Amino acid sequence: MSADRVARIQAEWARERPDVDVSPQGVIGRLHRLAAVLTEQLNVVYRRHGLGEGEFDVLAALRRAGPPYERAPGELAQHTMVTTGAITKRIDRLERDGLVTRRSGQDDGRRRVVALTEAGRRVIDRAFTEHMANERRLLDALDAEDVVVLERILADWLAGFEPPHGAGLSEED
Repeated sequence: MSADRVARIQAEWARERPDVDVSPQGVIGRLHRLAAVLTEQLNVVYRRHGLGEGEFDVLAALRRAGPPYERAPGELAQHTMVTTGAITKRIDRLERDGLVTRRSGQDDGRRRVVALTEAGRRVIDRAFTEHMANERRLLDALDAEDVVVLERILADWLAGFEPPHGAGLSEED
C-alpha cells in the first residue's frame, strides 16, 4: 500500500519532531480530508437543485417537521446547527425563491414561523431522494460490515462532543 498524503505528512513530522506523538494525525487528518471530499460530493447534488448546503438543511428541517412543515426560526437554527443570523440569510434566500414563507404561528399570532411552500416541498423531496442515492453511492466504496462498525464508532465519538438528542430544544424556539 502506498503512503497517502497524511502518512507522508506524519513521516515528515516524525522525522522533524520525534519528541511529538503524531499518530492522531492518522485519524484526524484523514477525517478532515475525507470530510472535504464528501462535502464537495454532496454539494454537487444540492447545486443540481438550485440549493446550497445551508438551504438544503433548512428545507430538510422543515420537511422533517411533518405537516404543516413549519418551524420557528430559532428551532431551525438548532436543527441546522447554525446561528440565528445565518438562518435568517438562508430563509431570506429561500423566501425570495418561493420555497418558504414567513408567517404568524397558528396558535400564537406573536410567534413567527417559517413554512415550506408546495414548491419548496417538491424541491426538497427531489433533492433528498437524489441526496440519499448519492450517500449510498459514496458508502458503497466500503464493505457493509465496515459501514456498521464505522457508524457505531463515529456515533460514540460524536456523542462526546454533542448534547444528547433533544437537549436544549424548547417549544419556544
